[in-house]
Amino acid sequence: MSEPPIRLIVVDDHPIVRDGLRGMFTGEPGFEVVGVAGDGARAVILAEELRPDVILMDLRMPGTDGVTAIRRLAERGSTARILVLTTYDTDSDVLPAIEAGATGYLLKDAMPEELVRAVRAAARGEAVLSPSVATRLIGQVRAPTDPLSARELEVLTLIARGSTNREAASRLFISEATVKSHLLHIYAKLGVNDRAAAVAVAFERGLFNRSW
Repeated sequence: MSEPPIRLIVVDDHPIVRDGLRGMFTGEPGFEVVGVAGDGARAVILAEELRPDVILMDLRMPGTDGVTAIRRLAERGSTARILVLTTYDTDSDVLPAIEAGATGYLLKDAMPEELVRAVRAAARGEAVLSPSVATRLIGQVRAPTDPLSARELEVLTLIARGSTNREAASRLFISEATVKSHLLHIYAKLGVNDRAAAVAVAFERGLFNRSW
């Protein structure tokens, strides 16, 4: 029996971008675009009404911007995964979005197949970062050669053993959002942009020697 489609809301203040994304995902198997919005306030309303799995969220919009919308959704207990899709990768854009609760952060120059994979990953609760954003985060955790903290190593060990974010959170008695935050810092420290690469690099560097 096939899995239900990933329910998606597209949020962008440019009609051409909204229509383009809606058309792309409407034609992609396994997705259902249930709504579109031109600003953050409308996105919050639609999220409560339509209960999407993933929200593709632009950041810089008139009225309620993307970061504010992400915060409001978190405050209201929304279970939707939020994947930022924007033109901007500056520190002033990236960090507030991630701290507000975004699951991932991609730039609009991403290839269609990359965006499709990212939305699927976001729907599973996995953190997704474009390479340039991962580079930005490296600067926020001091240096890329910084060792992983004990907690970060615990998280990565569980991920390497096949745990989902939710399962890792349960095992470590922390929230799923905290697991995602740890993963983002792990990506930055290891210079990677997804969990598979993080596990591979950790094995290469022998980081699991004491904890595996």
